Amino acid sequence: MPTDTIGRFLAALNPDHREAVTGRPREEQERLAAAWERELASDDELDTLDELSPPAAEAEAARRVMDRER
Repeated sequence: MPTDTIGRFLAALNPDHREAVTGRPREEQERLAAAWERELASDDELDTLDELSPPAAEAEAARRVMDRER
């Protein structure tokens, strides 16, 4: 299990998004990972989901970040 922010973010992404993000420059990956951490920290809905399933909460936050990138 990755311990750095980018690694954790990449692990939370679905395979298609993961491939797209790994092809981006490191700075872009860092920006997206930071947005993902902010999403996890700021959304009360995700807090509840995190209590039930941390991986599901991380995946949902990653999906939201990538949806905003479109």
